[in-house]
Amino acid sequence: MTPDLFGRHRAVLPDWLALYYEDPLEITHGEGRHVWDAAGNKYLDFFGGILTTMTAHALPEVAKAVGEQAGRILHSSTLYLNRPMVELAERVACLSGIPDARVFFTTSGTEANDTALLLATAYRRSNTILAMRNSYHGRSFSAVGVTGNRGWSPTSLSPLQTLYVHGGVRTRGPYAHLDDREFTDACVDDLKDLLGHTRAPAALIAEPVQGVGGFTSPPDGLYAAFREVLRERDILWIADEVQTGWGRTGEHFWGWQAHAQNGPPDIVTFAKGIGNGMSVGGVVARAEIMNCLDANSISTFGGTQVTMAAGLANLAYLLEHDLQGNARRVGGLLLERLRAVAARVPHVREVRGRGLMIGVELTRPGTDEAAPEAASAVLEEARAGGLLIGKGGGHDTSALRIAPPMSLTVAEAEEGAAILERALRSV
Repeated sequence: MTPDLFGRHRAVLPDWLALYYEDPLEITHGEGRHVWDAAGNKYLDFFGGILTTMTAHALPEVAKAVGEQAGRILHSSTLYLNRPMVELAERVACLSGIPDARVFFTTSGTEANDTALLLATAYRRSNTILAMRNSYHGRSFSAVGVTGNRGWSPTSLSPLQTLYVHGGVRTRGPYAHLDDREFTDACVDDLKDLLGHTRAPAALIAEPVQGVGGFTSPPDGLYAAFREVLRERDILWIADEVQTGWGRTGEHFWGWQAHAQNGPPDIVTFAKGIGNGMSVGGVVARAEIMNCLDANSISTFGGTQVTMAAGLANLAYLLEHDLQGNARRVGGLLLERLRAVAARVPHVREVRGRGLMIGVELTRPGTDEAAPEAASAVLEEARAGGLLIGKGGGHDTSALRIAPPMSLTVAEAEEGAAILERALRSV
């Protein structure tokens, strides 16, 4: 980024609008898994606009669909029939795993989660929500109110009463020393105890893999075990798939499918990757839940024709090219490569994740203390080596976030791992 643009940014945009890097980066264009900055430097992109460029930069199929739709009509709102919106809703409903599914499109994951909370509280006649510690669900007033990550929650005011549950972080907290079965049992017991102290909540909202929190996750089956407890009390389950959906985890198309023993969620939210950079989010829910609102509602920009055209083309490409399988294969190789690197780097506490959703947690050597300064330093060194990555973490944690476009090749995975190894060793 030129100094002039940086100064203009600081003069007119909020101080809390964070920028990566000491010398902020202006990305001007991209192709495949690479992007270029204003100075002409080329980078391998391992963050994809925060998991949003899901398939590839400048994907011809998506660019063509957007251009053709833009040449016809960009927008008309939900007050009129919209063929691309109906077609994408049909595909999403079929893929969701939810019986008798209805789909409502939004412009972002924040808005999708906001809508899910509205549906759940209206359907259950309760404003109490269960959420996971270390979670992140967006930046609206209600979404911040169910975010269990202090770094992303600027106020304690909320229209909701939120109760936070154990289980989203496997290797930290009071149950970290237990094996997977004992960990799950302890979290279920904690949930039961919590429910004994409050009126019945409307829903549990949970990310199958916590994104902003550093790509942490519980043992497979935890949310299925929670589901048994919730169902006995008619409490809904909302799966926040904004970062985990569309096959990114490799093993499953949706993150919730690692916890599917007791059926699908009542509500699924999605966004980010489905639009491959276009503003697409949405909610899938059983018809009786989606249709429970007793007042008018529309969306001006949710489901607009040009974003739906992008979503259709992007989803078709993902399915036709088996990018879920590619995320499983290439992601598995990348995960093992990074674990081998981590074994030789004292700063690395853990390499975790699945598919192309990998977290590298950093600590101060010889301790279990977070090392945010090390995460920032690695981010800078990786950029200098030609690699863009993300960072995150919650309570006393710091992690690097690695989530390339799902068309990543083996050669690119090796190249990125080598750059990241050099960056980690430099700290």
